Amino acid sequence: MQEPEASEPEATRRTAGVTESSRANRGWWDRNADEYQTEHGTFLGDDRFVWGPEGLDEVEAELLGPPEELKGRDVLEIGAGAAQCSRWLAAQGARPVALDISHRQLQHALRIGGTFPLVCADAGALPFADGSFDLACSAYGALPFVADPRLVLREVRRVLRPGGRLVFSVTHPIRWAFPDEPGPEGLSVSGSYFDRTPYVEQDEEGRAVYVEHHRTLGDRVRDVVASGFRLVDLVEPEWPAWNTSEWGGWSPLRGNLIPGTAIFVCERSEAGVPPAEG
Repeated sequence: MQEPEASEPEATRRTAGVTESSRANRGWWDRNADEYQTEHGTFLGDDRFVWGPEGLDEVEAELLGPPEELKGRDVLEIGAGAAQCSRWLAAQGARPVALDISHRQLQHALRIGGTFPLVCADAGALPFADGSFDLACSAYGALPFVADPRLVLREVRRVLRPGGRLVFSVTHPIRWAFPDEPGPEGLSVSGSYFDRTPYVEQDEEGRAVYVEHHRTLGDRVRDVVASGFRLVDLVEPEWPAWNTSEWGGWSPLRGNLIPGTAIFVCERSEAGVPPAEG
């Protein structure tokens, strides 16, 4: 007797807390890691450091600093996936550690290979001692999927050494006001930019199986500052002429008209961390 097919999850907007978001996204990435690496592996490469769908490469951007200054630096990659960025860092002589919440994603990192550590853990509870790293980076990892970004940012600050740098990229907040479509229908505002209700996919029992959280640009800046960082730069990559890729809501049409990625370049403030709210 044939097993009944699982129904497609329901997409909705509702609240989702820290624990529910973490559990849902760990499961989602474990289930979808194979498909993700098949679809995006060629674009990402095995050992490139790409900041987002536009294709901005760290070789050109140098947001972590000049490549020649990375040698011997301890670097934490958060939400590493198959650890492509860590592999590039290792090639520059850095000492990366690739962390991801998904065991299956890290299995792909093992498949590709590398000599650096792979750590399966939640970014909100980093299993490292204070002051373990010189740099931290995250290319679309962890921060879009967590209910409390300040929890993650404060953890990152804790494991960074004085003067340490954090660079992370996320979907540009303005994209939340537009439909996630690559064609002309994705160019008309369909919702409020200021609606911070999470996007949730849930099963028939109402259990979240995927959660993504929206923060406005101002929210992101405030999160950075409140977590003990100084914002050094905010990069909004333009869509390059060479990139003809189209997947999901990403396309040259949209990329040439509205920003798709926001990259926050932050440095650990030594002025101390403001007390947590509430």
